[in-house]
Amino acid sequence: ARAFHTAGRSPSRPLLVAAFTNEEGVRFQPDMLGSLCFAGGISPEEALAVTDRDEVSLEESLKEIGYDGPLAPGFFAPGEYLELHVEQGPVLDREGLSIGVVEGVQGISWWKITFTGTANHAGTTPTALRADAGYGAARTIVFLRDLALSSGKTLATVGTLFFEPGAVNIIPSKAVFTADIRDPSEERLAEADEKLKAFAEDLAAEEGLEVSLERLARFSPVVFSSTLCDMVEETARELDLSSRRMTSGAGHDAQMMARICPTAMIFVPSRGGISHNPAEHTDRKDLLAGAEVLLRTAEKLLAKE
Repeated sequence: ARAFHTAGRSPSRPLLVAAFTNEEGVRFQPDMLGSLCFAGGISPEEALAVTDRDEVSLEESLKEIGYDGPLAPGFFAPGEYLELHVEQGPVLDREGLSIGVVEGVQGISWWKITFTGTANHAGTTPTALRADAGYGAARTIVFLRDLALSSGKTLATVGTLFFEPGAVNIIPSKAVFTADIRDPSEERLAEADEKLKAFAEDLAAEEGLEVSLERLARFSPVVFSSTLCDMVEETARELDLSSRRMTSGAGHDAQMMARICPTAMIFVPSRGGISHNPAEHTDRKDLLAGAEVLLRTAEKLLAKE
């Protein structure tokens, strides 16, 4: 937007820059909550009522930082949506390419899993007589890794794990952990969900535990606009930038916006494929190349009547 203003040019169509809340979903679930709400996937009332681990709602948090704006989602209908992002993976960096033309996003399934057993003395309770919630969690974590390895395409991650009462000499009475399952195939993703539920329930029955599985998020794989992808690829070629087609392994606001308008994404390399880590880095030249592709593609779209 600043580039058009600096150049003294007035596009024939409006250009809006979006900054959606809670894209990562670390504190509030589901992730991409702002764009999901904007695209009609969840009502504003439902979104604002979501709470974090301390039972603080999204509405309370937005008010606290002065971000509870007056406009309701859907106050305008976008014609197209473009998003520029670092790849967060190793492909572009490893292949020495400048631009990733993102054709879609793999599906995501998030779970909160709770095993409940009986707290008891670690030194006096025979192993065979324990109702060990920690053991239930450990077995399920190994199962998820084996599930991913057997598929070759599925990814499974346990990113949080909490034990109660949390003492070195007490058998856990409760284990609470999350599972992040991803796959570009809706069929495989659904199958992984069912296998996880069946394994956890069978294990709980076998070990004298109780188990609950709470759905935190579930998004099917998304395919972006072939027309916009062609345009991004063409723009990279015109700028003499190397590129390749690819699918995003991470979730992005673009996958929500694809519900309501033609959408595409542009990736730039992540050095070493490192992301969600203080060592994450993208070279300045790659950032500028991505911004140039974004600008030139937007320019073509804005020239349309």
